[in-house]
Parts: sequence; structure tokens; C-alpha cells
Amino acid sequence: MCLLPAGVLLFAQSASAQMQPHRAEYILRLGAAINAPRVGTATQDVTLDCTAWHLKRDVKGEVPISATWKFDVASTLVSDEGRSGDDLHYRSRQVQNGTEREVTGTVQRAGGELRAETQSPDGSAHVLLPTVTRMPVASIGYVVDKLRAGMASFSMLSFDAQGSGKAFRVDVAQIVDSALRRRPPSEEPVDVPGQSWPIQMSFRHGGKDKPVFSMTARLFDSGVLDRVTVDADVVTVAADLKTLEMHPSPSCR
Repeated sequence: MCLLPAGVLLFAQSASAQMQPHRAEYILRLGAAINAPRVGTATQDVTLDCTAWHLKRDVKGEVPISATWKFDVASTLVSDEGRSGDDLHYRSRQVQNGTEREVTGTVQRAGGELRAETQSPDGSAHVLLPTVTRMPVASIGYVVDKLRAGMASFSMLSFDAQGSGKAFRVDVAQIVDSALRRRPPSEEPVDVPGQSWPIQMSFRHGGKDKPVFSMTARLFDSGVLDRVTVDADVVTVAADLKTLEMHPSPSCR
């Protein structure tokens, strides 16, 4: 349920494409079937001022394990990311069946290095990231640029603020429209302006061959995602765009 990662609702250093500020609400379902039951909601609100991107993500769900037992989960992420893509400050909070875990962290590019520092209930941690790792919001520009250039597949490293606090290796590939999950007929489609691409993304940690999770979705050049299907091996979660509000961009000198 935490797999709309600042990410999946997502991803350079310097990029010509840029995410558009927006607020998107999603309906979450358990499984990819057209009649899969609703299990939660997700909201992503992205705003921009003259110095930084501000991201707020809220995911809530209740997954039925059996007829009498349900698994409650909530995940929030609040982050401030410099427009240059060189620094990130964030706070993530996970609640599972009443058990809460909060992590705060910073990522800073300086002196030719990219360092991540986190504070959690387990203590503090310091990680030296590969210098080509891209921050969550800034990475979207990189993905859109590659898709606009007609690249059928490519890879990148993107920082995982909502989960591990490390870098994901993300393999991106364009797919055919028919490979996307169908939207339930009860859900009215949301009109999203701009160019879009059907894509598949696989997220890996380290040099592992097996993805932590994979995702298919329609990605718009504004950074908005729709018809998302996340496969995490033990569970599949679908997310369909319910409402979309585009925010204005600031006028900066």
C-alpha cells in the first residue's frame, strides 16, 4: 500500500522536462481484476515555489486477510526538494495495525558526493549514494525526457524516500496500450492533458536480479500517473485516478 513511491507517484540533476504542480487522488484496489475490491485511497499533492518542490503523499488502506482479520496500513510522506535536484529533506510515517514508525532524513550533494542521513527508531544512519542517483521529483523530468526522445527502454537510480532511504535501480520500458490494466467500468476516466506513454517500471535494490516490485502505468508529461498496477510479488495493488487539480507554477526571476 506504500507503493505509490515518490515513486510511484515518482522519480535530475538537470532536466529539461519538469513535473507540473498538481493534486491527484486515487482509488486503490486489491488485485488487477476489473471487479477487484476497493481497499483504500491515495493522495499526492505537489506544489512548487521559487526555491523548492513540496510533496505531500497520503496512502490509507485496509486489506482483508481473512473473513475476520483485516490489515490496516497508512503511509505519509512530506518532502522538500530543491529545484536543482541537489538536496532533499523529508519525513515519512508508516502505521501498520496501530504500530507507528517515523523516519526523517536529508540528502545532500556536495564536494562531489551524495550523502543521505536518516533518523529512525533504530537510530541514525549515514549512506553514501552513487552520485548519479536522482531525487524523487526531479527524476520524473529524466523519465519524461527519455520517453519524449523515443527511447524504448533505459535505466536510472532514484532515491527511495518513503521506504528504504536508499537508491532504487529503476528499469523503464515502453509497452503497448493493451498491456495496461483496464479501468473498472464503474469509474469514470479523468481527462488529463498532455502527451502520455504506457510504461513498465521495475524497482531493484543493489545488484539484485529480482525486483522489489514492478509497476505498469500511463505516465503523462506533467508527471501524473493513471491506471497504475503495482506487483509486489505477495500482493498486487491497482490505483486509478479519481480527481485531478493542476496547480499554478510560480513566476520566478
